[in-house]
Amino acid sequence: MADRPSPERNSGSGEEPSVPDDVWDKFLKDTEAELAGAPKEPSARARMVTERLRQQDARGESPESWRAGPARPERRRRVWPALGVLLAVAVAVVAVKPSVLPGDPFGTKDHAGPSVSPLPAETVAPTAPPSPADSETPSLARPFAGSPAERWADGAAGIVLPKATPVGTLSKARVEQALRQTRTLLVDANLDPATLRGERPATALGVIEPQQTELLTRLDTALSKPDEKHDPLSMFSRFDPAEIRLVGDVIKTRGRITFKAGEQSSVAVHADYTFVYPVTRAGGSKEVTRTIVRRVLDIQMSDPARYKVTPGKITIRRYDRDVGNSACDVYDGYLHPAFTSDTATGAPPTGPTTDPYDRSKGIEDDRTKGCGTVSRV
Repeated sequence: MADRPSPERNSGSGEEPSVPDDVWDKFLKDTEAELAGAPKEPSARARMVTERLRQQDARGESPESWRAGPARPERRRRVWPALGVLLAVAVAVVAVKPSVLPGDPFGTKDHAGPSVSPLPAETVAPTAPPSPADSETPSLARPFAGSPAERWADGAAGIVLPKATPVGTLSKARVEQALRQTRTLLVDANLDPATLRGERPATALGVIEPQQTELLTRLDTALSKPDEKHDPLSMFSRFDPAEIRLVGDVIKTRGRITFKAGEQSSVAVHADYTFVYPVTRAGGSKEVTRTIVRRVLDIQMSDPARYKVTPGKITIRRYDRDVGNSACDVYDGYLHPAFTSDTATGAPPTGPTTDPYDRSKGIEDDRTKGCGTVSRV
């Protein structure tokens, strides 16, 4: 129980009468009831005593319990909302970035695989094949696991053009146009989803010099009626959607484009690129393999002020390809990857075993060595 307040002063004589005992007892009981139960309207006497005690408090004369009592519940009410705000912020941070928690409580690292650093862009021919990668099996979650291509660039981002400079009578702008058209041909022929599922690569065909009628006729026939002498795979990458589907939306790419002065006031562009396609069987199969296609193109763009050429179009002087992991002697216009679970049929391979990732060697022009095998996919 709080101590009784000291005598008060009278406003008329300089001293006020002290609070009567019965009034003080009434005040204490009312105060205890208000703290213990539901709030209620204080009596008139309690209000009078309260007012007197507030005046004493202003002069520093109130009992200690009067000043200290009500402060504790007020602090409790303010602490809980503050803790709630801090907890909400912590939950939001963990939701956005679970890695801030020690360990891996949500299992987010199990499916991401080890982090790999991307290779710098290829500017010159490598001197050796890529080092062996970890012997991991590709999966739907990690289709490039166990492949050197896991460190290669993604799709068109890997086709990096060199800085254009004037060549002979051709301006920097003309050279840059030849480089861009070469890139357009590569992207549409090897990376465009429509081309990959067997549709007509209209954009790629559209950058070719219209005066190359023999080439365009041969390509048109290959796309509409493929056979051994008219194979669209010589220029375009295609999979039969009824048989094969790509895994994910990433195709790994590595190579380089160079240019120099060509004959007849032209710029000669050389492109050498390898594309790695992760695939699975259509129909829900979970087994993943890869087909690797390397393409070499020699392109020319002549000065339209000196020769009768179509401005902005490129002339194809050479187009060659080497394919790793696709059935030999099949001329239906599609790539046919082999899977580990496939049962061997037909005659055994007669050609050499090669590494489809080896970019240190040129593509063989002699195709008489027969159908070989690949050392890795």
